[in-house]
Amino acid sequence: MPKGSLTTREKNFMTIEELLAKQEIKDLVARYMRGLDRLDRTLLRSTFHDDATTDYGFFKGGPDEFVDMAYGALKDHLANHHMIGQVLIDVEGDVAFGEVYFQAFHRIVTDGAERDLFISGRYVDRYEKRRDEWKIAFRSEVNDWARNDPATDDYFASTPDSLRGARLPDDAIYQRDSLRKR
Repeated sequence: MPKGSLTTREKNFMTIEELLAKQEIKDLVARYMRGLDRLDRTLLRSTFHDDATTDYGFFKGGPDEFVDMAYGALKDHLANHHMIGQVLIDVEGDVAFGEVYFQAFHRIVTDGAERDLFISGRYVDRYEKRRDEWKIAFRSEVNDWARNDPATDDYFASTPDSLRGARLPDDAIYQRDSLRKR
């Protein structure tokens, strides 16, 4: 067998390195969510490489701009709770691709009234390992559905379609394979 070729057994079983990489990335995802819930700018920023990019449909930018945007969007809420669901990670050496499913609960005060907002979506990510540390190199978010109490209907009336899960057949934001071309 040529040097560098994988046997069928090697192709079918995860290596210890892949298993450890997946666990490190899952820990990174948990730190990111904790940073959102605690409105901890330092913790949130620590999950991104300095040259990372983000694409949320309505927002595109680097890690510092993203942290500012996330903090600004969440700081006036009474509560933010992000729950991690399925975390699917493919590791290819020092690069990994992932889909992280989440649900988020936000308690918002608008015009003196408390309103609840529930969102379910996923992050579609590219991670890179540099200097022995995994971090986000590219993050996108797709909100698959949102449910709000009746008092927040006006909030959604002004929400861009990209936040309500609108998709086009060639929408790169939710196609994991497109991240391999970045």
